[in-house]
Amino acid sequence: MKKILKRVFLFLLIFVAFIFLNNNSLFTKAPNTEPFLLAHRGLAQTFTMEGITGETCTAERIYEPEHPYLENTTSSMEAAFEAGADVVEFDIQLTKDGDFAVFHDWSLECRTDGIGQVKDYTMDELKTFDIGYGYTADNGKSYPFRGKGLGLMPSIDEVLSHFPEQSFLIHIKSNDPKEGEQLAKYLAQFPESRLKQLAVYGGDLPIATLKEIMPNVSVMSKETLKSCLLSYMAVGWTGYVPASCKNTQLHIPEKYTPLMWGYPSKFLKRMEKVDTRVILVAGKGNWSEGFDQEQDLERIPQKYTGGIWTNRIDLIAPAIKK
Repeated sequence: MKKILKRVFLFLLIFVAFIFLNNNSLFTKAPNTEPFLLAHRGLAQTFTMEGITGETCTAERIYEPEHPYLENTTSSMEAAFEAGADVVEFDIQLTKDGDFAVFHDWSLECRTDGIGQVKDYTMDELKTFDIGYGYTADNGKSYPFRGKGLGLMPSIDEVLSHFPEQSFLIHIKSNDPKEGEQLAKYLAQFPESRLKQLAVYGGDLPIATLKEIMPNVSVMSKETLKSCLLSYMAVGWTGYVPASCKNTQLHIPEKYTPLMWGYPSKFLKRMEKVDTRVILVAGKGNWSEGFDQEQDLERIPQKYTGGIWTNRIDLIAPAIKK
């Protein structure tokens, strides 16, 4: 009996030692590279997250403006890239004439002087609205961007034509599979080299449709994220990366990083080998929380070389790239 117990103990000791050595980043030499930075909606106005819900009009709760840019505009994207962004995220909404408007909300009332939904208008009609109309930092006493956003809602084609060599993360804001099909038709015009600079995330149905039509495009949805991470948590201790984690995009809230075998260095290397990009999101990942102040970066491990999600690229890029 004692021999059996000794063998079991020795086996468990070797097993634990294997898991530790196979997943500990202390012994992994991290590449001498900086994390890459993802600017959420370009350089945008930010707002308090307190009490926010899916129905909250965030334009009505912005902080006192520190810069003149409005989210999802070509000027805000230019400012983001100039500040040091490696990737810019933007939102798309399908229009009445089958185009994609670069705009966050389904409806127009929160941010603009328009009424109704984006899908009720053509792209030309959407250009007549002032996208800065609804922004206020003092509960409606003043509207600092009113009159300054007229005609600034771009189409997806305007954005990608304006930035022919930059990298983007495109967000499909609906769960309509037809939008995945429509986006696939649009993206089909681009060569493989350009598609490698683009990734898409959004609802499960449009992302599944897009992936079926264009399997080489990097995508992410709640379903693809869950499928990859749950599988990896089960078997990643061996060093094996499940097929569901290959050629995809992972937005991982910092709260859940301790569950990722080999985090940060080994985990990132494993995902890099299967052409998967990892982007770290602040907190629990609710409501696009980002690393928005220099002190937030203190929570990121020194060996971390993946992506960092930020709503204030103008503050974070100088701190990372100084």
